[in-house]
Amino acid sequence: MGIVKPLVLSARSPAKDIAGLGSQRRYVRLRSAVSTPVDDRDAALIVDHNDWELAQAHGYQLAIGRDARPDGTTINYLRIPTALAEVGEGDVLGINPTSGRVRLLYRRSSRHNFFLVTERCNNYCLMCSQPPKNVNDGWIVDEIALALPLVDPETPALTFTGGEPLTEGHRFIELLKLARDVLPDTAIHVLTNGRAFASPETANAWSAVRHPNLTAGIPIYAAVDRIHDYVVQAKGAFDQTVLGVLHLKDRGQRVEIRVVLHAITAPRLRETCSWIARNLPFVDHVALMGMENTGFAIANNDTLWIDPVDYQEPLKAGVDVLSAAGVRVSIYNLPLCVLDPTIRPFAVQSISDWKNAYVAECDGCSARHSCAGFFSTGRPQFSRGIAAI
Repeated sequence: MGIVKPLVLSARSPAKDIAGLGSQRRYVRLRSAVSTPVDDRDAALIVDHNDWELAQAHGYQLAIGRDARPDGTTINYLRIPTALAEVGEGDVLGINPTSGRVRLLYRRSSRHNFFLVTERCNNYCLMCSQPPKNVNDGWIVDEIALALPLVDPETPALTFTGGEPLTEGHRFIELLKLARDVLPDTAIHVLTNGRAFASPETANAWSAVRHPNLTAGIPIYAAVDRIHDYVVQAKGAFDQTVLGVLHLKDRGQRVEIRVVLHAITAPRLRETCSWIARNLPFVDHVALMGMENTGFAIANNDTLWIDPVDYQEPLKAGVDVLSAAGVRVSIYNLPLCVLDPTIRPFAVQSISDWKNAYVAECDGCSARHSCAGFFSTGRPQFSRGIAAI
């Protein structure tokens, strides 16, 4: 069962393909060479030979393209690494001229743009797709602050993830304020373990941002504290997380509860959803999520893997109990063919486009256009239930 690889969002250009950029990191927005740059953060996107002359005539200081710079052309230049995903007008690149590293930070054509805020985290989840590191990576927040003003203000949604984005809470709150100011119509979704909100001061600071469309996506993996704490490998995490949810909702903030489904959480899903329906019926959304088999999930495969076909009964029961309680619920990251037909309407095309793929069995499937498909990252595992509908 073959699967394509995810898009490459970071690659390296050799020194011979970089000219005139100095040594400082740069963050640029790509614009058509036929347009005029707004400021020196705009770079001309070279699509054909005529664009070189246009870029120089319009005053661009930097040209970026797939082909080599023609002889006799003096404009500063970066040649896009061969492996890097396709870029387009409005995309934002981060460039480190010293290392040659080029990163595609934002794709205007995508519905799934995100910024990794930090690799640090105070949880150590068994299935973490971004294993935490104890590193000094505060520079990432500075980078995001430089990139955000370059993002198209018509972007419908943007996600901040980690690690734990609130590791440096005060700095991240300032980043949210910047997002509010430069992207006022963009919905902001923050994937956080929620523990920081156990502090009233942090919950107050979050609320004080007064963002018109800000949501905290917070995991609760079981209705039993010791099970949740075991999954996240942090004693006392359940109590802090639930208190954090209560603090946010008390301040009128949007909260989504996220439950990743694996062999520890899925069999208990009926009880978990019943607990949410009774104790947290005021949350804005519950996402029941198929597991991405990458990061720690690979190392813990023997503990975590369960065929989605084998947890359809508790999944259906969980959806039913939440729906009956008036709680909005969705199923993420699972192909329609493995779901009980009665709960397929709750399934969402949720996998980010840069790591979304389909397999040969999907060819000719009548439901492919509305199916989440599969993760192409890590070491994908496939249900025995995969078949065209």
